[in-house]
Amino acid sequence: MKSVVILADGMADRPCEELGGITPLAYARTPFMDELASTGLVGEALHVPPGMPPGSDVANLSVLGYDPRRYYTGRAPLEAASQGIELAPDDLALRCNLVTLSPAADYTERVMVDYSAGEIATEVAVKLVAQLQERLGTSSLRFFPGVSYRHLLVWRAGPAPERLELTPPHDITGQRIGSFLPRGEGAELLLDLMRRGAELLAASDSAANAIWFWGAGRRPQLPAFRERFGLEGAVVAAVDLIKGIGKLAGMRVPLVPGATGNTHTDYCSKARVALRNLEEVDFVFLHIEAPDEAGHQGDVQAKVQAIEAIDRLVLGEMLPVLRSRYPSWRLLLLPDHPTPVALRTHTADPVPFLVAGNPPLPGSGRGSAFTEAEAAESGFRWYEGHHLLPWFLGREAELA
Repeated sequence: MKSVVILADGMADRPCEELGGITPLAYARTPFMDELASTGLVGEALHVPPGMPPGSDVANLSVLGYDPRRYYTGRAPLEAASQGIELAPDDLALRCNLVTLSPAADYTERVMVDYSAGEIATEVAVKLVAQLQERLGTSSLRFFPGVSYRHLLVWRAGPAPERLELTPPHDITGQRIGSFLPRGEGAELLLDLMRRGAELLAASDSAANAIWFWGAGRRPQLPAFRERFGLEGAVVAAVDLIKGIGKLAGMRVPLVPGATGNTHTDYCSKARVALRNLEEVDFVFLHIEAPDEAGHQGDVQAKVQAIEAIDRLVLGEMLPVLRSRYPSWRLLLLPDHPTPVALRTHTADPVPFLVAGNPPLPGSGRGSAFTEAEAAESGFRWYEGHHLLPWFLGREAELA
């Protein structure tokens, strides 16, 4: 049995006035998704446990079968794992975004204009992070470059993350930053770095004129995916967060040419890399960031286009191969969390999923389309989303 999970990050949404009162998923032309929904199973899953932040870190751990309440230690340590950054038990890793703030003499009066600094090019961002390290780094504070606007700060022997209050920048687009600056133990040092970073970046010829810290955490420990499910697996992704989860779980994490982590990614390249890895392993997790990025930008048309591209370029590439090459296969398609374009940030609502394959699962063939409404009406829901993958893989014993 070959098993594929396609994770369309942030694809779920709420009804949009611009689309006639339906969601981008319902509005988009998705013939492959709808065909799979009509012949397979459709349902809902809740991947953000009550009381936990509705981030891709928490939700993707759940999608991969790891209970976030047990294994989640913060976002930045997962990204550090992707970059091969070794963390000591008392090190604190923090996400460091390159962002765009509005001009104002009083730093606290500035407004979060863009959490991604215009989706800054990686080659430009790497040079800026090198300057930050040269001017602001110390023996206990080190900046590490990542992809586009996504970078890291590692604080050796830093404070406990639960004693720090940090706000994701994509949650405060268009708002004054004064009410969302770091609070708690270590906040004074971080705020000083942010102020000095803004002074340094003010001279750069780019949209990145400030840094923003969030997603703090300690080194995580995940049991190997193979030990949990008896399968060799691969993770195909562009962003360090997902690649880090894959590496910590002992899975293959291949390089993907043309994968960007934004709406301009090479969808076909991702599909082809997933298919190549499926020849050698029995489980592939394919992550696509584009719908989430469109949601954060508040761009409903870009979100529709991203969903249609996943249908046409990913499912259109993969389904013929799955059907012709493998007598037994299963496919699970779902988002991790909603990223409503009206809110421009994540919510903790349940998300729709569809399961199809050969041989069909019992109860298949009752749906008509893949939408949030169809999934909600199905009555098939996993209230603890980390149980969905064991069920999908036929490892019901893992539910105990």
